[in-house]
Amino acid sequence: MSDGDSSNITRGNFDKMDSAIIKNTTESKLYEIKRIGRETKMALVKPKQYDWKDSNLALFGSDTEKQVKKESAEHEPAWKKAGLKPGIQIWRIVKFKVTHWQEEDFGKFYDGDSYIILNTYKEEGNEQLLFDVHFWIGKYSTQDEYGTAAYKTVELDTYLDDAPIQHREVQGHESELFRSYFKTITYLHGGADSGFRHVKPEEYQPRLFHFHGDKYGVEVKEVTRKRSNLDSTDVYILDMGAKIYLWLGKGCNKDEKFKGLQYVNSLKDERRGKKTETETLEEETTSESDEFYKALDQGDEDDFDSSSDFVSSKTEKELYRLSDQTGEMKMTLEKTGQVQQGDLKSEDVFILDIQDELFVWIGSATTYAERKNAMTYAHNYLMKTDHPLVPVSCLNEGKTTKAFHSAIAA
Repeated sequence: MSDGDSSNITRGNFDKMDSAIIKNTTESKLYEIKRIGRETKMALVKPKQYDWKDSNLALFGSDTEKQVKKESAEHEPAWKKAGLKPGIQIWRIVKFKVTHWQEEDFGKFYDGDSYIILNTYKEEGNEQLLFDVHFWIGKYSTQDEYGTAAYKTVELDTYLDDAPIQHREVQGHESELFRSYFKTITYLHGGADSGFRHVKPEEYQPRLFHFHGDKYGVEVKEVTRKRSNLDSTDVYILDMGAKIYLWLGKGCNKDEKFKGLQYVNSLKDERRGKKTETETLEEETTSESDEFYKALDQGDEDDFDSSSDFVSSKTEKELYRLSDQTGEMKMTLEKTGQVQQGDLKSEDVFILDIQDELFVWIGSATTYAERKNAMTYAHNYLMKTDHPLVPVSCLNEGKTTKAFHSAIAA
């Protein structure tokens, strides 16, 4: 293994096991070590997609999990400068720890990682600081990573005296609010330690980016470096490290072209001081023997997919009430269709499912435990639906968001 190996396995304790899984953080890959007779063999483990039924997320904040205390939150070094002034702050989860994410990479998310994003702002004419805190789950993030991100989000909320509105975001299903923070959201495969800044130029693994969209927005995501992935109606960038190709499909639109050119320039800006060559290719005039095509199908990476097809089969809003009046938490369907502010009562917790987004509204007369378990209620509810990855927002009574206001006003 390389120096990025994060395993705690030693020869002594491995002798007591038949196999073990270790993570190489430099490559963001999992390896399984097996003992077969007297031989020890190592094999690459295919990354597991985000498991929305995973109990790791269901347990965080519950009675079986240790309570988040203000004192423990104050001992987290990452929060010392959190929320002191308006702006965006991002942290990445690394080996159960909260680490700073550099501003120049805002908007770039690795599908093997989990992140915490804090938006601090002021409303016009008011000096009070307000907060939205999101945890973002990559499609191939490990259970430990997104469980830690979820728990640490509650801890940050506690550190900021329960002032933030909490949100859960899953790759490919982000809320409109989350997307508004960034000019472009880019999905990269693997983990951040495999990025250009973290390896020598000759060791950089080339990446193929797909640009697809229109005037309302262009999505940028990394795809497997294969010729078969090229679509003539879209734009692609092949980032070789020292050279960047911009490939324009014959049917691509002006918005995709513009976003592609922007992205090339941003890559060049990031690599100032390092020699970087760029080349723009038109599909119709590019030879089949061009180096661009030769560079495709050269990698040995496994197939991966940044997309997700979870879509609700329903269109009608549903309002559920959660109450523990009987001694145990029960959920009942209150109404379907139009929902109004008057339907929400201070004594209980309500789940409003509008099918492409979910809101948990926490009444002011509910218990501390009910307030801290809001995200758990949402997760437990969604895992039984056909749209488990939709954005989730948890709002205490008296707080609102543009999306929530629209949901109960429409």
